[in-house]
Amino acid sequence: METLSQKIQRVLQDKIELVPYDPAWPQQFQQEKAHLLACLPSHLINRIEHFGSTAVPGLAAKPVVDMLVEVTSLAITREQVPPILEAQGYDYFWRPTRGDDGPPFYAWFIKRDVLGHRTHHIHMVEAHFEHWERLLFRDYLIAHPEVAREYEILKYQLATQHSRDRVTYTEAKTTFIQAITARAKQYYQRGDRAINSERATLKTLGDLE
Repeated sequence: METLSQKIQRVLQDKIELVPYDPAWPQQFQQEKAHLLACLPSHLINRIEHFGSTAVPGLAAKPVVDMLVEVTSLAITREQVPPILEAQGYDYFWRPTRGDDGPPFYAWFIKRDVLGHRTHHIHMVEAHFEHWERLLFRDYLIAHPEVAREYEILKYQLATQHSRDRVTYTEAKTTFIQAITARAKQYYQRGDRAINSERATLKTLGDLE
């Protein structure tokens, strides 16, 4: 029987292939979101977000829809969710570190089509996890197409160099992602301050109740 470590190593060696942006990706996210909300325990699921490159219009990506699911408890998720999704053909992993059989850092599911190609990655985390910063990266790329283009060029270069090494491919993107995420934090914090300042000014002028 395949061990968890062997299973992880197998999926990490799947070939990396980038394709042009597909306008159907947001719809595929919405369909899978509806499916998860319908089949999973409602007390576990708080919100479901579309993130990663397929969430950025115009950006080339691996044709796999990344989904970030906020759960109330990873411990309960590990007990209740895998039997439901594995029965439907999803691959399930818990990932404190790659190949580690310890308690889950987050729960990860892979959905595939009838040909065995990946279609969705479902990441289940709690509200306080740093994974939610990926939404800042997503939103910044959407707001700044020129930065998204830089990221696309980098991804094509790395996919050529590391077509069957997903670990190295992912790690090689880290510096860029961290830099843009830090920039996004500053950008949106300034935006929040500007909005709050404008509202305060309007209130002073009597335009807000």
